[in-house]
Amino acid sequence: MIKEIDVQELKTKLEKGETFQFIDCREQEEWNDGHIDGATLVPLSEFQERYEFTMPDKNAQIVLQCRSGKRSMNAAMFLLSKGYTDLLNLEGGILAWTEAGFRVK
Repeated sequence: MIKEIDVQELKTKLEKGETFQFIDCREQEEWNDGHIDGATLVPLSEFQERYEFTMPDKNAQIVLQCRSGKRSMNAAMFLLSKGYTDLLNLEGGILAWTEAGFRVK
């Protein structure tokens, strides 16, 4: 089961310094244009090759994010199929994040 997290919940988790992996699965050019501080870039185009190295703990909480939430949901479904247990998809992606007035780097 993949749960959704909204931008306010994510902002709170980041501010509290909660322990979780935060994965941005957009492509490099999109990342270069701006990204949420604390995220790790794992482009969807390279996801299957890099996920085991980047996310070795299948029981860790992982928050996935993309531009609007669709690619990150695909990435989350892939991880679910590989036995990952605690997956959260950022509802609305980085578009929702910036629309809420939150900063990107």
